[in-house]
Amino acid sequence: MEAWKRFGDAIGSHMMFIAPLCVITGVLFPDVFGVTERAVPVMFAIMTFQGSLNNNVHDVLDVFRHPRNMLAILAVTLMVMPAASRALSGILFAANPNLVIGATLEYCVPVAVVCFLWCGMYGGDLSLALATILVSTVLAPFTIPLSLKVLLGETVQLDVVSMMTQMVFMIALPAIAGVFVNELSHGWGHTVLSPTISPAVRVLLVLIMTSNSTQMAGYMRHITPELFGMMGYIFAFATCGFLLGMGLSRLLRTDDATYVTMCFGVGMRNISAGAVIAAQFFPGEVVFPVMMGTLFQQMLAGVFGAVMRHGIRSGSSEGA
Repeated sequence: MEAWKRFGDAIGSHMMFIAPLCVITGVLFPDVFGVTERAVPVMFAIMTFQGSLNNNVHDVLDVFRHPRNMLAILAVTLMVMPAASRALSGILFAANPNLVIGATLEYCVPVAVVCFLWCGMYGGDLSLALATILVSTVLAPFTIPLSLKVLLGETVQLDVVSMMTQMVFMIALPAIAGVFVNELSHGWGHTVLSPTISPAVRVLLVLIMTSNSTQMAGYMRHITPELFGMMGYIFAFATCGFLLGMGLSRLLRTDDATYVTMCFGVGMRNISAGAVIAAQFFPGEVVFPVMMGTLFQQMLAGVFGAVMRHGIRSGSSEGA
């Protein structure tokens, strides 16, 4: 059992290097790893369940009783970043409206479900992460069309039933199950079950990153100078997202766990939702900036996770 746990710890501690390898592997071998795409919702559900074993009902409800941090994340992700991306991409890619639409849509979608998993790996506030993801996803059928209308003048109608069904299966039900297993077992779920299945969950995260990256293969084979420029833009803006989350936490003087959650919560988006909307309502080129998030988001999460882990540990050592 100790060897199994050390295996999981090794994955977590080397995620900064594993994440880019997953992306590269998915892009190079889409036919091999694309077959796992259908299993991604199930893998997400398992990972949400494991992370929720570290929560209890009191902690989750406390986020809604004291919602300052959650509202701060939502304000930045729902208003500040979409508007900023629209303004900057409109200046840099004025000659190609499709790329501007894609770059804006990328930051109109909800907080990524996978943010919860990264928060669990790096000691984030899981109750805050869970509540933020749930609220962000529930609001998405209203905030996405409103944002696109205000920022771009585009009108879209989302499949609310499908989005809500996916959210319930991947987040709500496994989260409720994990919290109540922990409550009913008087903490056994947190102290015994969660550490036992944690290494398997980290393997699932590796599979998800690789599987999602297969969707980029076609675009990477037909890259143009303009699209290469958009890649650079998405990388820079995504980096700013993580930094903005860290800065927001420092501004609000939060604890270390909230610091981690704000970094990932502000920095990570539900790219699958964005890709579906782009493909359904816009020309094919719009999908490219959205899918670029897949290429960079996981790699940046690994880098910033390692940076935060080092910074938090250094701060603790100095405090001691």
